[in-house]
Amino acid sequence: MPMFKSVVVILLALTSLFGAKVTLHDWERGQTFSNFLEEHNIPKKLLGQISDEDQKFLTEIQSDSKYYQLVGADNTLIQALIPINEEMQIHLYRDRESGEYSFDIIPIVYEENEYFANVEINSNPYSDTLECVKEEKIAKRVGQALKNTINTKSLAKGDQVAFCYKQRTRLGEICHMPSIEVIKLTTRGKTKFIYADEDGDGHLEGAQRTSFSKEGDLVHLVPFRDRSKKLGMPLRHIRITSSFSYRRWHPILKRYRPHHGTDFGARTGTPLLAVYEGTVSYAGWMGGYGKVVKIRHPRGYESLYAHQNRISVRRGERVKKGQIIGYVGSTGRSTGPHLHFGLQKSGRWVDPMKHLQRTSLNKQKFNKIVIKDAKMHKEKLVRLLDANSSTYVWDDTSTQSTRIGG
Repeated sequence: MPMFKSVVVILLALTSLFGAKVTLHDWERGQTFSNFLEEHNIPKKLLGQISDEDQKFLTEIQSDSKYYQLVGADNTLIQALIPINEEMQIHLYRDRESGEYSFDIIPIVYEENEYFANVEINSNPYSDTLECVKEEKIAKRVGQALKNTINTKSLAKGDQVAFCYKQRTRLGEICHMPSIEVIKLTTRGKTKFIYADEDGDGHLEGAQRTSFSKEGDLVHLVPFRDRSKKLGMPLRHIRITSSFSYRRWHPILKRYRPHHGTDFGARTGTPLLAVYEGTVSYAGWMGGYGKVVKIRHPRGYESLYAHQNRISVRRGERVKKGQIIGYVGSTGRSTGPHLHFGLQKSGRWVDPMKHLQRTSLNKQKFNKIVIKDAKMHKEKLVRLLDANSSTYVWDDTSTQSTRIGG
């Protein structure tokens, strides 16, 4: 990691040299990496120097993601750091002597800390949290955790919502949604503790089918409800050969690279199945992915089926869950026949195996949710409240006093 940290240190250090400055931007919807190069007068030959393995990541820059530029006094781009997911970023940089640009993909360096807040209810949890901590992402997560665990409309003025959470920052700016660890709700003289899972959904301590493990984890058995809304599997018989990762060590390239999907081993010609009903948003060749089908589904999902031998649907076509949309192949950058299956939720790459339902799950009545270290987080929150700790406010350095451990 020291090498990657040095990139950030150099970027910041150069701000004091030659009038260079760091600026923060939003990656606009519809913007392409090719357009970005053109806007900054960077020769298109750079694209030809990028490996096939890395070319596919150029199309995976998410709209509205924050990226940094280091620009010289003459408005020449010196460096750019452009995220392609939560863990990895494109590093574009200019050689001071030759003026030539180079391209790489490196891990994003974050600082992650724990924070505390104590909110008094005057209107509703979202508005009051936003007013208290001055950060919308935190207010949204608190609202989400409370949404399905309590009736927020029953809260009265003067009730308290205290919570601990983890938050990542990048070059001093808040990024990504926070991770709520525990919430203590005090209402009408009663106390409730709520814990959030990795998706941000809340689980009430003491609710039906909740318990603590001997390790202090909260275990909640959540009933399966409408199975028809579950995403199915893209193959009738599955054999996973490579799992999803925002960053994994590439044994051949000797560097970190994302793997935005799950690879399934299968013979050439094996039918590929739509995991849910939807509309085909793409059907054709996609660089290193070879022959690809993408399907846009309800609830913000979009699925991707890569390296196909043959495509059997067209763009704009409506498909049903379980319909054959193509056949396993080895087109594009592939070492053998397999399916690379990718899944996006609200424009963000997610681990497919956390969203797809295996056939065997049809026999299960409950989904087991485990929230690690719940009891430890509860004890920590109680200590902070007993110490009369103050809330961390994100836009006021004079009141940023309760960063846990800071």
